[in-house]
Amino acid sequence: MTALPGASPGTPAEDPASEDSGPGTSVAAGEHGAGTAPDRVPGEAADGEAGPSADGGAGGDSSGGEPSLGGAAAEATGGGGVSEAQAELAAQRELRSRIEKRKAEKAGPIAAGGKLSGTAADLLAAVRALESGDRPSDAFFETAAAPRTPAPTSVAGPGRPRVPTPEPARRQVDPGTVTAVLEVLVSGGAPEGLAARVAGVLGEQAADALRADPWRLLAVPGVQPEQADGFARALLGEECRPDDGRRATALVTWLLERAALRGHTAMESAAVRTALAGRSVPDPDEALQHAIAEGAVLVFQDGVDAAGEPEEAEGPEGPEGPDEHGVPEPRDASGPREPVPVLLGLDRYALAEESLADGLARLVKTAQPASWEDAAGAAGSPSAAELIRAAAGHGLVAHTGGEAARAEPAALVEAARALGLRTALAVHHENGRRRLGAGTVTVQGLLSGTEGPGRDEDGTLAVDLLAVLDAPQLDVETAAMLVESLPDGCRLVLGGDPGVLWSAGAGRVFADVLAARVCPVVASRTPDLGPLGELVSGIGIGELTRVEAPGKEVVIVPVRDAGEAVHRTVQLVADSVPRAIGVPSADTQVITVGHGGSAGTRALNAALKERLNPGPGRFGGFDPADRVAYAPAPGRTLTGTVVSAEAEGLRVDCEGTAVLVPKDRVESTLRHGWALTAHQAAGMRWPAVVVVLPGDAAQGLSRPWVYTAFSRGERHLSVVHGVEQALPRAVAEIASEDRTTRLRSLLEGLLAPGEAEAAPA
Repeated sequence: MTALPGASPGTPAEDPASEDSGPGTSVAAGEHGAGTAPDRVPGEAADGEAGPSADGGAGGDSSGGEPSLGGAAAEATGGGGVSEAQAELAAQRELRSRIEKRKAEKAGPIAAGGKLSGTAADLLAAVRALESGDRPSDAFFETAAAPRTPAPTSVAGPGRPRVPTPEPARRQVDPGTVTAVLEVLVSGGAPEGLAARVAGVLGEQAADALRADPWRLLAVPGVQPEQADGFARALLGEECRPDDGRRATALVTWLLERAALRGHTAMESAAVRTALAGRSVPDPDEALQHAIAEGAVLVFQDGVDAAGEPEEAEGPEGPEGPDEHGVPEPRDASGPREPVPVLLGLDRYALAEESLADGLARLVKTAQPASWEDAAGAAGSPSAAELIRAAAGHGLVAHTGGEAARAEPAALVEAARALGLRTALAVHHENGRRRLGAGTVTVQGLLSGTEGPGRDEDGTLAVDLLAVLDAPQLDVETAAMLVESLPDGCRLVLGGDPGVLWSAGAGRVFADVLAARVCPVVASRTPDLGPLGELVSGIGIGELTRVEAPGKEVVIVPVRDAGEAVHRTVQLVADSVPRAIGVPSADTQVITVGHGGSAGTRALNAALKERLNPGPGRFGGFDPADRVAYAPAPGRTLTGTVVSAEAEGLRVDCEGTAVLVPKDRVESTLRHGWALTAHQAAGMRWPAVVVVLPGDAAQGLSRPWVYTAFSRGERHLSVVHGVEQALPRAVAEIASEDRTTRLRSLLEGLLAPGEAEAAPA
């Protein structure tokens, strides 16, 4: 690695012209360290390999990073909707309606706080007996699980439900509802600022719901169990008990929602009981029984058939290694099997994973094999030819590779279009469209209908082949909506770099598809060249090696503390990188571990604004020309620049797209964007990147985090390095924290490994 002019590796890159800028004076005080407890901001990622944050980003599980009951101003729930989020909101409404229908089919709920008996009591008894090995699996599923509908094996008939279309923008919360909620909150000693948020979450009957069940307050993001308990004590008085069934249901739901914030779509039942005990629940077993009986959670044990035995692939053998197209080959299935855990999940994620698995199986079984050998022969690389052959013979194909490998799915789309197929190439961010050129769409734009080919009369997307890049960024709900929108017989190619951070939302869709081994997997042999490509490739296999960078492609800037880290970062962005590398400040992105701390995004953005675009922040804390990060939906971040302020809100230019951020959503969805977290930056790239690693960031580092952050630069990477040996240790030893999901087992149950045949030669 090399240093900037005037500095040698191992010494700070001095720049006298920047010495008086004083960015260190803007460091926020009194916040948690960036690596130990990243702060969370609505719609943004608070990095840490624990998974997604409460607002869709990734964040650790430290309570210090959670918003307090009386914290930041209430998130606006009214006002005009944002067009980018309409499709997602519409689909979520559709999912919720299905959830309510599913709940209505269950037995009626027992009286809140009452003792359990009959079926309700039997449910958890069966769970515990199954986990202890005292009873066979079928004894549990005779009462706890409903049969799943298998994926179709042929083209669906006219009875197939239409894909939901975007609905009009959401309406404002009724002021009378907010007033009624405010009265209840005040009587319970809760902050008045929560009224609008509570009304938005609980609906028109929010006040009555809180009076009947004070623990419903726990459904509001940011509220902690201790705070909900205090609210309940104020309202219920002596009737408030730790074993109240209403508290049990709220806590179980809260635990599963919190797990979803870390990326899990389900939790093992034993872990839920342990967590309940840690929350002073006298009888975790009874609490879990109550939550199950109320229909708050669902129970699963995927991979167990109706006879109570682990499911096996057809024939005497199971899956082994892939063939030349990535299709699993058989292997000897003899030997002991690991027990299948009992999982608990929320309807929301259960429906999404089951819908996604069924949809993927439908695509696999309805695609008609074809021969595209001429197109494969004309491909520009062997990997592109292999991908074209795989897509010709299969309805679902996975493609792995780095930045250079993105040209291969693009070549496939062009080849399929030349063959007369309706095609689309989708990416996660608008930033990705810039790198691939005209004709590329975003996943959200495709779903909303604002981009891409539109929809057929039956509501499905008018495509015969869809290639989705940045697939690791797909959360399970977005992936389910996307797959549900595809017509029977459509070919779907999921492509991406498996080394980057997983999605901000719950699930690990791409990793589960790869692990299930039920479709061809084409691993690109096209490497990312140059010093940056060499550095990132080494990180991917757990090695942080020195690389030769004659063009100053990689620069290390050692720092002693967080204050110096902020100072050097401003120096690099404002002066050194533009002067020595030729990349202007507007094309340089800063990436750090978390939002809080003395060198988190807040402190860095404050210092960078002071140097690059000083101003009073007249419009909700922003000025024209400020760089911003806009989160129109949880887990989705758009980078842009403030253009102007109007009575309706702020106008922002996001990668060439004009966006109006409504005035009542500025505080909850917009923040300065000179510095981002790695989760926010995933799927995007810039000409130059400055990665900031202060000493307190060490605990937030992992191999996927470093891989993601270091691979965001196209021409140049500067590393403001203050974590010493924690960096190579994270790369070598700290892999991704696993996520508990069901998609892999669902896919394996629907598509026996080896069912997909190799593409025609």
